[in-house]
Amino acid sequence: MRVVRCITCGKLLGDKYEEFEQRVKKGEEPKRVLDDLGVKRYCCRSTILTSVDLTEEIAKFKR
Repeated sequence: MRVVRCITCGKLLGDKYEEFEQRVKKGEEPKRVLDDLGVKRYCCRSTILTSVDLTEEIAKFKR
């Protein structure tokens, strides 16, 4: 689980991010996925929509 928090309100979103990412990759509409996950605040929705996973990029620089 990634530790993703809403930039504005601080709500923990990491537990929802992975499922959101998987379902959107399968072709589901992001709005519907966010609704199903119970993400209602627009600040939280925008945080999930604009979050970028940089884990693979950072791993390249690990010794």
